Amino acid sequence: MRRFLAAVLFGAAAACSVPATTQTTDQLPKDLNVLFWTQDQRDRAFRTMETVPRVVVNPIEAGDTAYPLPQGTPIDFGLDVDAHMAKQRNAGLIIVQDGKIRLEKYALGHDAAGRWTSFSVAKSFTSTLVGAAVKDGYIKSLDDKVAAYIPGLKGSAYDDVSVRQLLTMTSGVKWNEDYTDPKSDVAQFNLQKPVAGEDITVSYMKGLPREAPAGSKWVYKTGETNLIGVLVSSATGKTLSQYLSEKIWKPFGMEQDAAWMLGPTGHEISGCCMSASLRDYARFGQFILNGGVAGSVNVLPDDWLASATTKQAEIGVPGRGYGYQWWTNDDGSFAAQGIFGQGIFIDPKRKLVIASNGNWPTATDPEGVGAAREAFYKAVQAAVDREAK
Repeated sequence: MRRFLAAVLFGAAAACSVPATTQTTDQLPKDLNVLFWTQDQRDRAFRTMETVPRVVVNPIEAGDTAYPLPQGTPIDFGLDVDAHMAKQRNAGLIIVQDGKIRLEKYALGHDAAGRWTSFSVAKSFTSTLVGAAVKDGYIKSLDDKVAAYIPGLKGSAYDDVSVRQLLTMTSGVKWNEDYTDPKSDVAQFNLQKPVAGEDITVSYMKGLPREAPAGSKWVYKTGETNLIGVLVSSATGKTLSQYLSEKIWKPFGMEQDAAWMLGPTGHEISGCCMSASLRDYARFGQFILNGGVAGSVNVLPDDWLASATTKQAEIGVPGRGYGYQWWTNDDGSFAAQGIFGQGIFIDPKRKLVIASNGNWPTATDPEGVGAAREAFYKAVQAAVDREAK
């Protein structure tokens, strides 16, 4: 599995005061690079990310009426849930099946009223906003060149790259997402000095060379998801937070306001860093299961989800692939995933959504927690199948 360490983007947060919280600032990390936080600091900060010193956010406003998630019968999948959550260091775990909550549990000081950071789960929200912008006519075609919407990229390797190729991370532009290398692109692209009038992501990405023809090679690139966010804002004339609130958060019925972290040039870090409640992450999964309908309006083009949530690029893992910022499985299920155990797993065949908040012992998966999570998903799928017999 490719690494998801969008957390280094915290170095992009602009210096600013933040609202007072129930936690004193000396309990929260001062260094914005999550790699250097202790586990206890992560436990505290992940549930109050917008209150970490120097972090600045935009609100994602909810409406007045929440999409109902009624309680269903508990699901029996033959596993010790508490032991699973302890191994995963889950702060929250929810299973929604056929529109009903079949399991919901919290730990690590988290609860249903709180928010938890998303890390790269935000990528799937960002790509969905591209679909909304296509439906609204702000983006004419996924085959349009990226530079048509981000003029600052003109004359760069992105001249040849389409919106679709950005979505599938197949631009062919050279990128290094190695978080153990301080000279990698993902470590460097937010450390440069901002250029007046230009998003910091554009300033860095326009200097990258090409390594393969556009559309021919998949490489996981957090920087390109940030470009997608710039593209959506440029096309719509709205911040990502405003547009997400307008198209999904309010009309679908998210229960709580959410927040989206800003980079140093004032744009949401679209490859990362939303904070929302566990139930609202599950509601987003339900929005996708419902075909992208919010209220009585289909927010997305009719064929959007069929393409977005199925394999568009090979990633070198048997049975898996990459869609439009979604990780896909050949059985028809797909997922949004972020470091430290964040996830939204969606299985349309079984009308199933599993959302998790977490603080894994390490950002990625050297200890097998990711494999254990996949096994948990399969156990839930099997339980649903047994009930259907």
